[in-house]
Amino acid sequence: MARKLRRQIRLLQVYAGASFLMMVFLATVAMTQSNPTQKIDELTVQRLNVVDANGTLRLVLSNKDRMHPGVVDGKTINRPRPVAGLIFFNDEGDEVGGLTFTGQERNGRGRASGSFMFDQWKQDQTIGISYSEDAGQRTAGLNVWDRPETRISELIEKLNAANAIQDATAREAAVQAARASSPTGRQRLFAGKTRDRAASIVLSDAEGKPRLNLKVLADGTASIEFLDAQGKVTEKIP
Repeated sequence: MARKLRRQIRLLQVYAGASFLMMVFLATVAMTQSNPTQKIDELTVQRLNVVDANGTLRLVLSNKDRMHPGVVDGKTINRPRPVAGLIFFNDEGDEVGGLTFTGQERNGRGRASGSFMFDQWKQDQTIGISYSEDAGQRTAGLNVWDRPETRISELIEKLNAANAIQDATAREAAVQAARASSPTGRQRLFAGKTRDRAASIVLSDAEGKPRLNLKVLADGTASIEFLDAQGKVTEKIP
């Protein structure tokens, strides 16, 4: 009986010792893995999310198949977003702009676009640099928009509800109604190159109507135009 008891005690001691060694091993592995600095020579991913220590999403680097659709006030936009690039998010988790690119050939002609956008607080882009090309016609320049004070999350809710409608005709009507009921942003400045290869600076009023146009055509002809609210040229130099 005593011999059997000693054998059981010895087995318990071996078990306790093995458990202790396993705990030490796991703790060592955990501390090694928690090393914040790691060197990776090459990494292939479809999407990479960067988050704060509290888990708030701050940056998405993605291909066109997995790009984040955008979110404001916790409301995610129900839409495909087939662009590759970077999307940035603020401390609230709202999208605040990004750097995106597209480009493909269709019927022997190239179509491409690129943009670097900065969003207004709780709204859409307010300043951006963009380029677009379609069938050999190109535009490129700096744009500045005047956005409303309302939060774009209100429009997101309406658009998400409209896009959930099954009937295509009713869905399109609901989308148009949602957009029409929400204040829109007005372009106040464009500085760049237009489709007709003119270098142009266009200054617009609060309604988005061009009022001053500085232009140099492809042949070198330069002009300054002043326009009224109806788009009529009231003065032109020379």
